[in-house]
Amino acid sequence: MPTTLIWFRNDLRLHDNRALAAAARRGPVVAVYLRALPHWQRHGHGANQLDFRARGVTALKASLEDLGIPLLHRDIDDFREAPEALLAIARETGAHGLHFNREYPVDERDRDAAVVTAFQAAGLAVEGHHDAVAFAPGELLTGKGDFYGVFTPFAKAWHRRLTAERLALSDIPAPQAPIGITSDPLPALPTLADTPIDAEQWPAGEDPAADRLERFLRFRARHYANQRDFPAIGGTSELSPYLALGMISWRQCLQAVLADNDGGLAEGDAGLTAWVNELVWREFYRHVAVGFPRVCRHRAFQRHTESLAWRDDEAGFNAWCEGRTGYPIVDAAMRQLVATGWMHNRLRMVTAMFLSKHLLVDWRRGEAFFLRHLVDGEFCANNGGWQWAASTGTDAAPYFRIFNPTTQSQRFDPDGTFLAAWLPELAELPAKARHAPPRDLLGGTRYPHPIVDHKAARLRALEAFKALKTD
Repeated sequence: MPTTLIWFRNDLRLHDNRALAAAARRGPVVAVYLRALPHWQRHGHGANQLDFRARGVTALKASLEDLGIPLLHRDIDDFREAPEALLAIARETGAHGLHFNREYPVDERDRDAAVVTAFQAAGLAVEGHHDAVAFAPGELLTGKGDFYGVFTPFAKAWHRRLTAERLALSDIPAPQAPIGITSDPLPALPTLADTPIDAEQWPAGEDPAADRLERFLRFRARHYANQRDFPAIGGTSELSPYLALGMISWRQCLQAVLADNDGGLAEGDAGLTAWVNELVWREFYRHVAVGFPRVCRHRAFQRHTESLAWRDDEAGFNAWCEGRTGYPIVDAAMRQLVATGWMHNRLRMVTAMFLSKHLLVDWRRGEAFFLRHLVDGEFCANNGGWQWAASTGTDAAPYFRIFNPTTQSQRFDPDGTFLAAWLPELAELPAKARHAPPRDLLGGTRYPHPIVDHKAARLRALEAFKALKTD
């Protein structure tokens, strides 16, 4: 009996996987995974996510084999090799078709279009599924027929048009009879330039993802609206790495919210609806990548900001990367990122705005640094967040909105608990003094002076933005 291929990418799960379910309805399934390490590294992905991805594939392979589905693994150097690699596997396995879940940045869309063309030319069936979004990019448009460039009207349209059918979960395939094809051994991840974080910090696979969702809903979700901005509390879901690589689906998350919120997504418990809003933001940025592809090519969403006079400040950039700016909340956050592969969302905004506004360093440098270290590194969300902070993107913070790091620290870490955890040199200071430590209290510590004055930096940024032509 002819087989059907399912090509796994950033959808490393069995539960609620549109492409897998569709492939299984057409007969025996053979799973395929193409590892493109050189391509991912050239595009800035670092050791933390590459390691997390590799462990996720290992967990996926075990789950597939429990269903009798073999996983074939191939290494490629570039996305352009994907069509021929997949066609070769189709010929080897006698497959009559291929299913995959669509991805939305430009390179990924070009890769998938080439695969579709190659399979059709070979007379083989091929189908891409919009699994990662409720609405395919282009389904939700403004009254003028344009892609949304502002989140709020997008979110309103998203909620208004969402149906039970779009939220329905796809079934896991039933175990299949042996098909005479065995899984490939998974090659070890080669030595990477950076050492990945301890795997225990981020266990990979569907089970850890489901456990985190359950714990979040049980202990944190109803306090999310009030606690999500306080990094010392741990009030977020910490599901972003699992969503980024598809170890859990957005539908699974929303179905859990529906069950816990009397069937509501936009109304009901403030914590749950605020969290739903964050999931909608993820989809919004994917639509932006399709509707405004220049953001995938190192371009600003707001065209007039492309002439902004960014500063060449290598010393300042290095101080920011290494957590030694002299602003404790920035330094603690950057140390958290480098040590754990993750950063609290409020602090992503604070650190991004510090680099792009206080130092007036090109946001693209910060975007790349985050992608290299984040275990949840995902182009659309990372790019969208950075452009928001730098006032170059969709829904961008007004250029005159410049966070005062000390005020942010005092407001969201009032007792300096987060600061003490990541800046041990400040742990012995009185709590209130940690936010802007006086020199006479630092004694023999090596904690640096602030590398820039907030007021002066703010005025410099305002002048740079005012100099832009908006016509």
